[in-house]
Amino acid sequence: MRAAVLGGAGYAGGELLRLLHGHPEIAVTQATSERLAGRRIDSVHPPLRGRTDMVFTPRDQLESCDIVFCALKHGETSAAVEQLRTLAPVL
Repeated sequence: MRAAVLGGAGYAGGELLRLLHGHPEIAVTQATSERLAGRRIDSVHPPLRGRTDMVFTPRDQLESCDIVFCALKHGETSAAVEQLRTLAPVL
């Protein structure tokens, strides 16, 4: 299953990425961060060093996936839901 993590740069997002990278049925394909777009994920989350070479992408460049996990700041998720409905069947 292809998964994306919104708000992947924060503490909760980092823990979620770490857990998902260990899941046998989930392939994390994207993690978003507006502030850190273009930076390597493992430069922000040291436990992921050697496990991924992905970079953060801005939310407006999110691609289609099977499931989206939200680790956004309080109040930001509801604003993102409408955009997400077209990209992932499961939120």
